[in-house]
Amino acid sequence: MKYGHHQLSSVDNPIVANEKWWSDNATDYLAEHGSILGDEDFIWGPEGLREADIEFLGDLSNQRVLEIGAGAAQCSRYLARNGIDVVATDLAPGMLEHAEELNHKYSVEFPIFQADARQLPFDDDSFDVVFTSFGVLPFVPDLNEVHQEIYRVLRPGGLWAYSALHPTRWMFPDDPTATGLTAVNSYFDRTPYIERSHTRLEYAEFHHTLADHINSLIESGFTIDELFEPPWPAGRTVIWGGWGPERSPIIPGTLMVRAGKPHS
Repeated sequence: MKYGHHQLSSVDNPIVANEKWWSDNATDYLAEHGSILGDEDFIWGPEGLREADIEFLGDLSNQRVLEIGAGAAQCSRYLARNGIDVVATDLAPGMLEHAEELNHKYSVEFPIFQADARQLPFDDDSFDVVFTSFGVLPFVPDLNEVHQEIYRVLRPGGLWAYSALHPTRWMFPDDPTATGLTAVNSYFDRTPYIERSHTRLEYAEFHHTLADHINSLIESGFTIDELFEPPWPAGRTVIWGGWGPERSPIIPGTLMVRAGKPHS
């Protein structure tokens, strides 16, 4: 049963619930969205921006790269196929099973770990670049826990880059048509979206305002290099949840961020 925006109870564990949900639904999710994501492509969001075209991560030559919230590791697979030293992590074992299967299918090898992005199994200063494409951040209540862990594993001068649901999207229903242009939630209401089966929490997603993103990065020690709100490309007909050609040219759907760990 879908509950929509409701408070979590004291016994709810959203991290455990989301781990199970993404594992249990991995096959169905990839069947529905796999044709858009591809098996070995690096797409930053529903607008279809490809890393090959925009180079949001910059020059990765001689860089050690970590992906968190990798899902089936399409982005890491793209990087590995292009000679990049990359490691992929995700919380959901079901997603990582698909990642391993796709690596075997395409004869690609790179390390894959099951890991909570708030407690990564890597030493301090281990990576030059950490990234996620729509992973992790919507599914944790406290952004600081993720940003601080990324800061820990990044080397001085390293880059943390991510795409996430644009905060303004929280105000609107998940409807890609003109009907979805009417706000139904307050931008300032941080009550999470949850789904339950009877009383058991099955899924939780959290709203983080633009100020939440910026302040959490600053509090975690990062310097913000770039914020990007990609427009919907003219002629793009893809429909993905609340994204699509009717509504997405009007309201932003994706927030992209580049932040750096200072050299000293």
